Amino acid sequence: MPAFIICRIVVSSEDAGPRVQTIFVFCRGSVTGRPLPIGAKGGINLPAGRNAYGPSIVLVFVSATAPAEGVRAYRALFVAVFSAMLGLGIVIPLLPSYAETLGATGLEIGAIFSGFSVSRALLMPVFGRLSDRRGRKWFIVLGLSLYTVLSLAYLAADSVAGLIAVRVVHGMASAMVIPIAMAYIADLSAVGAEGTHMGTFSIALYLGMGIGPLAGGVISATAGMAAVFLAMTAFSLVSVAVCIAFVPEPGPRPRPPLSDRSVLGHPALRAAVFFQLVNAFANGTFMVFVPLIASLAYGLSTAETGLVISVSSLSTSALQRWSGRLADRYDRTALIVGGTAMIAATLLVIPSLSGFPALVLAALAIGIGGGISLPAVTAIVTIAGRTVGQGAAMGASNTAMGVGMIVSPLLSGLVMDLYGIPDVFYLSGIICAVALPLFVLLARRGLADSGLPVKSEDHG
Repeated sequence: MPAFIICRIVVSSEDAGPRVQTIFVFCRGSVTGRPLPIGAKGGINLPAGRNAYGPSIVLVFVSATAPAEGVRAYRALFVAVFSAMLGLGIVIPLLPSYAETLGATGLEIGAIFSGFSVSRALLMPVFGRLSDRRGRKWFIVLGLSLYTVLSLAYLAADSVAGLIAVRVVHGMASAMVIPIAMAYIADLSAVGAEGTHMGTFSIALYLGMGIGPLAGGVISATAGMAAVFLAMTAFSLVSVAVCIAFVPEPGPRPRPPLSDRSVLGHPALRAAVFFQLVNAFANGTFMVFVPLIASLAYGLSTAETGLVISVSSLSTSALQRWSGRLADRYDRTALIVGGTAMIAATLLVIPSLSGFPALVLAALAIGIGGGISLPAVTAIVTIAGRTVGQGAAMGASNTAMGVGMIVSPLLSGLVMDLYGIPDVFYLSGIICAVALPLFVLLARRGLADSGLPVKSEDHG
């Protein structure tokens, strides 16, 4: 009589890998609950020899589990990051116009946005490494607390220099929040499901950034600009409260090599960092200069401008989980290239567009491009983080984004002052297109040299 085995493969965030949990084993009339080991490639290793079950029929249930604290932390950080990004997003369509009321030139507008990115880029590797050593929760709480204070500081800024100073401190606070929250979630990610897990969490980022600009435009139009910054304060307070109440400090983890050399020397991480740099350059152009072209060239209201920005972020958010699953099953490099090519093509045609509906379609295309590419690159960063440390890996990845956001507004602002807004979009589109072949080369070599899979099926 063959054995009839009912078991469940359990993937837990606390385990190095999956295990088999036997529920029942029927063998010649007996019932046992004997555990069975799982092979390196996912196969169940049935016992051999005298006590073997013999020919076996195996019914397997696969489930992903996490300890209650992990589930609670995941949900709490999702809410906290969504609230924080909502608060940040509501000021995006207003900052360029707000800066112009203070007499800012195109280059100074670029400096206002770059000030945030400079401090963020410089400090993310530092805070990332410290969070790998000291824990993550209280860095996140401190950063969100600073968000609350800085929301009011925007109202007090009465000069371009003052606004730049607020943005610099805001960048420092941001360095404590998003990359460290993502490192926390990466710690919880199951092997082989990095794209799905991180993509799902990234919904909080892009949903907050998507709803924020739309909400900011509506609030500004109905209640004035001051109300926008007060709303930012309220959302930041919600984030702080949720983190303090529901996010536990995880236990100590083994210390990975945390030097800058070891992190940047990881071949696959280098490819991901290069992509984030290029993607941030394109994103910076869109976020900073689409509001300007919308108001100056098309005469759109702040609510309409906010809707354009929101469409991009919301479409990216909508694709995160689906694209994350694709990144776990198919060639991640191909997904990244396809999404970036769509972004490059859209940037090149924006100057030839006319009117609100056309800008909405352009925002939709850029959002879809980001939605396709970003979960794949985040999966690569997460896998590399198991070697160099999740805080260090997320810090390096987000630093590259910060550098892109530094260079993009400054260079694009200079191009705007010298040649006009259309050339800003031509420059960004060309840079994205030219960077694609180099990224493919770095990615193929990096994944091969690191021993990382192109897709998670290669894990077994």
